[in-house]
Amino acid sequence: MKSLVLAEKPSVAREIARVLGCRQSHKSYMEGDKYIVTWALGHLIELKMPEHYDSKYKNWNLEDLPIIPDQMGLKVMKQTSHQYKAIENLAKRKDIKEIIIATDAGREGELVARWILEKIRWRKTIKRLWISSVTDRAIRDGFQNLKPGKQFEDLYESAVCRAEADWLIGLNVTRALTTKYKDPLSAGRVQTPTLALVMERETFIQKFVPKEYWTIYAQIGPLQADWEKNGEKRIFSKEAAEGVLSKVKGQKAVIQSINRKEKAEPQPLPYDLTELQRDANKRYGFSAKKTSNVLQKLYEQHKLVTYPRTDSRYLTKDMEATMMDRLHGIAASYKDEVKPILANQGKVLAKRVFNNEKVTDHHAIIPTEERVHLGDLSADERKLYELILRRFLAIFHNPYKYETIHASIDVNGETFTAKETAVIDLGYRKVERSSDEETGKQNLKNISKGQSFTVQTAELSAKHTEPPLRYSEADILTQMEKYSLGTPATRAEIIERLLDTEAIERQNGRLFPTKKGKQLMDLVNEDLKSPELTAKWEQELEKIARGKADPKEFLQNIRKQTRTLVSEIKKSDKSYRAHNLTGSKCPECDSFLKERNTKDGKILVCSNLDCNFRKRKDPKLSNRRCPQCRKKMEIHQGKAGAYFQCRPCNVVEKAQDKKKAVNKREERKLVQKYTQKEDSFGTSLGDLLKAAMEDKD
Repeated sequence: MKSLVLAEKPSVAREIARVLGCRQSHKSYMEGDKYIVTWALGHLIELKMPEHYDSKYKNWNLEDLPIIPDQMGLKVMKQTSHQYKAIENLAKRKDIKEIIIATDAGREGELVARWILEKIRWRKTIKRLWISSVTDRAIRDGFQNLKPGKQFEDLYESAVCRAEADWLIGLNVTRALTTKYKDPLSAGRVQTPTLALVMERETFIQKFVPKEYWTIYAQIGPLQADWEKNGEKRIFSKEAAEGVLSKVKGQKAVIQSINRKEKAEPQPLPYDLTELQRDANKRYGFSAKKTSNVLQKLYEQHKLVTYPRTDSRYLTKDMEATMMDRLHGIAASYKDEVKPILANQGKVLAKRVFNNEKVTDHHAIIPTEERVHLGDLSADERKLYELILRRFLAIFHNPYKYETIHASIDVNGETFTAKETAVIDLGYRKVERSSDEETGKQNLKNISKGQSFTVQTAELSAKHTEPPLRYSEADILTQMEKYSLGTPATRAEIIERLLDTEAIERQNGRLFPTKKGKQLMDLVNEDLKSPELTAKWEQELEKIARGKADPKEFLQNIRKQTRTLVSEIKKSDKSYRAHNLTGSKCPECDSFLKERNTKDGKILVCSNLDCNFRKRKDPKLSNRRCPQCRKKMEIHQGKAGAYFQCRPCNVVEKAQDKKKAVNKREERKLVQKYTQKEDSFGTSLGDLLKAAMEDKD
């Protein structure tokens, strides 16, 4: 008898099959003596759409809403039905005794597998592979410690509740808004309160009235000092500021007090997904989505980091024994950073990182024991890997220790302050790239209480108060985390959805609400805009996953909320005008055309929802640069095939098929394969590729 192993993606399935010794390769599975390994392609099953319950729902009509099925049904996704059929046939084999779920170890991974099992009506034993990395060792250990499927049924219930809630609220409210106001208006359980946060910041900025204020800076003997009163350095009256200035110019200054304090900054904990997305956005301008995509490659393809979609920044106590292996994996490429840690026997000095209580499904993102080959990584992969690596190495170092020296100076009854920070022990900052170890170097160490100096210069500086900046992606991720909007795994998708539906736009790394987004905020229900309500729902989903809340009760409340939200939209007397209407008419139905921004440039679409007319407004830009002005060239299709054109320079170039370059990882594998096979054979890449082709023939 054999076990059927269900992975989430073909790439992971291949790795599992290799480790389990499944050498018979078939189109949709791999087979060995004890195991058959197959895969989903992400989701193979989805919730039925309204038209699957009743064909009248194909047309969007306000009077048909809300659409609330008594029992939510499942359907096989058309584009991947061939793989579902393959799994179904494997499940019917007489020699299959059990199924081992090996999809991603999280809420969404559980849903992928369980919906397949529900659809094929699986009745035999279910076991679960629950691992945090896909290295050979992790896979082997995971199969030796398989968990009973029953242990994850609450997680599955939570995933179903999340999917059904998003369907009921998102679909009904989106259809209601779109049909009532005759423009595609998207709303949802998480995306709407996220948009509300962006809008709230925008409203504050628009209402902000700048105030003028003055600061006073003085050179007192060897010290640079600032005027201060009750912790405030700003003076909001010009007369008062000028009064202080005339009072202190050329006067005697006496050191009233010198305060020295030693401080320690603890080592930062390793990353969870949201914290990593925040840092990657601040340092490299990565969008949350880009960070997720690059991170998935580091996890799945290169196997260099542990499971990415985690919300914990802690490690379990049993992981302390794995630290040396991880350090040895890093050492070849980061010798200087790892050498002193290995000399200290790989001892973790930030002991608080090991805390079983703070780890739920997955521990923090840290490097695996896999040996690092930096040449295999793209520039973005290397940047992200180094962030994870350096944050991990920080736990092996002492805290950062420094001394702050604060001098209070009296000048004719006015107080001035001078500050300095001196490093005692760099600690974990040794492994950080950016370091601001010393600030305000003023030689305050040589100053003592009672010393007097003369005010050499005193200057007035006029400034204005400024509104807060619009949110960056790092900022909005912080706000989403604060209000429990979405999960680490879904937050990037929510931001992208708001961008795709043109509710917000990116400008110089900041998120601005569009005219459409501003109108949408006026139309949408107050309850749906509330981050607190969505946070309450997310907490309920978390309780369901822990077996501490009733999924049926949760879905009853969601159904009730859906009816209320749709009813409010139907009764609303608010108006809406599409912000992007043009003066041009649709050639098919004579309605006005709308201009939309897409990743491929501007397009014109018909404003009539029943008409599918669309055309490109501007030619599509390619990544080919003009040899003269270096700007991106347009790409066109002509009789002789594709060609590139730069209109300003009148340069035209024919598009040619590019041969796929061999990356460094593939090159190294070729070298290893064919030098082992035949030592006398030439070892140039050309010879090896020739050998590879002959081998293929």
